[in-house]
Amino acid sequence: MDQSIVFGTLVLVLFLFAWGRFRHDAVALMALFVLVLTGIVSPQEAFHGFAHPAVITVAAVLVIGKGLEYSGLIDLLGKWVMKAGRGFFVQLLTLSVLVAVASAFMNNVGALAIIMPVAIAMARKSGYPPSYILMPIAFASLLGGMTTLIGTPPNIIIATLRGDELGEPFGMFDFSPVGTGLALAGVLFITLLGWRLLPRRAATKSEKESFDIEDYITEVRVTREAKIKGKPVGDIKDFTGAEVQVLGLVRKGKRIHAPGPEEEFKTDDIIILETDTDSLQVFLDETKTRLVGGKKFRKDAEGSKNIKITEAVVMADSPILGQSAAALRMRSRFGINLLAVARKEQKIRRRLDHVIFRTGDVLLLQGREHILHEAITSIGCLPLAQRGLRIGYQRKIPLALGIFAVAIALVVSGILPVQVAFSMAALALVISGVLPIKNVYTSIDWPVIVLLAAMIPVGAALETTGGASLIASQILRAGGALQPWMVLTIILVVTMFLSDIINNAATVVLMAPIAIGVAHGLGLSVDPFLMAVAVGGSCAFLTPIGHQSNTLVMGPGGYRFTDYWRMGLPLEVIIVVIGIPLIIMVWPF
Repeated sequence: MDQSIVFGTLVLVLFLFAWGRFRHDAVALMALFVLVLTGIVSPQEAFHGFAHPAVITVAAVLVIGKGLEYSGLIDLLGKWVMKAGRGFFVQLLTLSVLVAVASAFMNNVGALAIIMPVAIAMARKSGYPPSYILMPIAFASLLGGMTTLIGTPPNIIIATLRGDELGEPFGMFDFSPVGTGLALAGVLFITLLGWRLLPRRAATKSEKESFDIEDYITEVRVTREAKIKGKPVGDIKDFTGAEVQVLGLVRKGKRIHAPGPEEEFKTDDIIILETDTDSLQVFLDETKTRLVGGKKFRKDAEGSKNIKITEAVVMADSPILGQSAAALRMRSRFGINLLAVARKEQKIRRRLDHVIFRTGDVLLLQGREHILHEAITSIGCLPLAQRGLRIGYQRKIPLALGIFAVAIALVVSGILPVQVAFSMAALALVISGVLPIKNVYTSIDWPVIVLLAAMIPVGAALETTGGASLIASQILRAGGALQPWMVLTIILVVTMFLSDIINNAATVVLMAPIAIGVAHGLGLSVDPFLMAVAVGGSCAFLTPIGHQSNTLVMGPGGYRFTDYWRMGLPLEVIIVVIGIPLIIMVWPF
């Protein structure tokens, strides 16, 4: 009866996962509560999954990934990619390799989300539709994730289950020989041939893009340390690589309208620029200039360390309509700095602090976090959805990389288990100021944590009731005349199929006990079978619902549900053909 209840629950779970009507974490909790109410899982053990090492490790990895993002490392890599080359193949290969490498050491969805804006900008400049480039880098993020222990939750789960089975979990780089070979083969396929199988589609606007913001008008000062001092205006784009347009100069209080290309920048010049926020960040980093509007707040002021930049649109009933920032004395009255102004379908000709505000203007504002929202409300503006603005953010790349390297060294040397070492690294990133403490919990993908924690007792119930052994015996009976490598192929293909329709963590939790049972039934090592489950759990290439990376690119790439199998099916065939020999060679039976 217990087996029947567990199998019935799992069939219902698979149906609900595939249907997509309810969120995956809610479905996992439903399954857990069914088993608790039927007495198969005791109430005392219902939430033991939240203390499971795999769950703690996944949460810590997500925090570390956000810390690496805040350190400025990913911004630096993104700028390097933009300079990699003009040919589409070179750009696609560079992006795919970068995403794959980043996904090996941080959350693959996070790596993809950071590189996506760079990819879209490159597609726009090269004249290719985003559909040619977004799905390839999404798949590259999945391929890169399978190369290390922390690259993806399935690997963490498999490592932990191996520790339960054999007393020693997989190490940090035990996944690398198989994973790296498959990642290289996969990246070569998607960059040489795979993208050609994709349709030419226009992107659909995402929620964050629903309010189309024109380029900002802003002002920057040429400091004594500025690298453009003495450089001619005409060389500014080549020197910085940023998409900026010089509208004017202010020198010793006098404005130079439309300066000629031979005009050289001098110390204390104020440059009036037209640009977007991304290019403005690049320009500031490359030139060492300083925003005129972004004067530093008093060091002794309360909350001076928590300075935030946000965008707000001027509403029709705003009290600032018809007035300028200088007339309003925005800094002294409201405690905010005006950094830039954007206006649709019309050029702004005035100095920044003398721009007369109109309905629909978009303002880039800076202020202390605890008063910024109140100040925006008091001036009759509406804050826009946060777009990850990081202008002027302090870079701490060496510190972040050092903390991360120490954590990896502790794991590889066996001094600390991965869940402890990475939790300590996450805390160190917060204490050192690399990651703001308010971003610690927002960086964790809580639905994935809940899903994983709820499915671990469900997977354990499949094993304790004998369900996993029953499925394993049926596989052995059906493949009794088959060679071990054929049975291994069946395990890999079934895991792949499940990961295309349900969450990869849930897939691995369900398939790992079955794989262990099959290995025992054949009298073989469990390692190749667990490795096959780990690989299959990371290969959700046929649908947009199999992995968050696939879902993330669906809108910006303009993809339909049926587009994924075009490139995904041959890629999964390649994974099977190359993966089985690799697994057997590295992890013999």
